Amino acid sequence: MSDETYFEFGTAADQWDRAQLFFEAKEYLTAVRILRGLVAEHPELTAQRLLLARAYYHSAQLGRAEEELRVILERDPVEHYARLMLGRTLERQGRSDEAAPHLRLAAAMAGELPE
Repeated sequence: MSDETYFEFGTAADQWDRAQLFFEAKEYLTAVRILRGLVAEHPELTAQRLLLARAYYHSAQLGRAEEELRVILERDPVEHYARLMLGRTLERQGRSDEAAPHLRLAAAMAGELPE
């Protein structure tokens, strides 16, 4: 069985479970390999795309994380966690001015009062 076959093996649900296990084990690059295929197959599913963005973020692929988060927010502007992650991703790239409105909006969505 080749490496690619392993990542594509089983149903979409099997692949999703496997991706989550690798993510939880902090094997972010392996999770990315599985999740890219799932997102390509089911681009409308937010949970898979969000986990892919998180795996990109944790593996320091910040540009890719930003792209995935922007796709999510284009479809669902009130997706709180994606908004928060986009702010953090932009901050980590040294783009604090761009990050600030996303972080403020995420805080407001979470019901946090400004200081």
